[in-house]
Amino acid sequence: MEERAQVAAHAPAGSRLAAEAWESLFRTQVALMRRFENDGDFAPLRPREYDVLFTLSRAEDRRLRLRDLNDQVFMSQPSLSRMVDRLELRGLVAREPAPDDARGVLVALTEDGLALQKQVGRQHVRSIARYVGGALDEDELRALVALTSKLRAYRP
Repeated sequence: MEERAQVAAHAPAGSRLAAEAWESLFRTQVALMRRFENDGDFAPLRPREYDVLFTLSRAEDRRLRLRDLNDQVFMSQPSLSRMVDRLELRGLVAREPAPDDARGVLVALTEDGLALQKQVGRQHVRSIARYVGGALDEDELRALVALTSKLRAYRP
């Protein structure tokens, strides 16, 4: 922590502010995720399992190549592969051969997986409304969406 403070003290003002903004964004995400977990939002899933099911639910035909799924979730490829194995054993996802690549693998959300994602998602949305919607008014929520979208899209 002391090293970060020294680096920040010597950084240009814009860099310090950017680092402060990042730290605030990151710490907010950690605090909210802890609240969601403490409220049991993701049960019977783990948060990262829910993230995989949610990501697949938003994909075209509820399927993604394993490598594309990996690009959208925050975990290593080996960890994701092991998680997909566990989710497949539970009947929540299925691996399918990619139609245009003999070596490619698609991960598909099953009907059971979709049903569980929706069930867990309903509770999660209630918590999001309570913790995020309760703290920010509509204009602030719109600004937050715009700012985070801009950050995700930026490629220097």
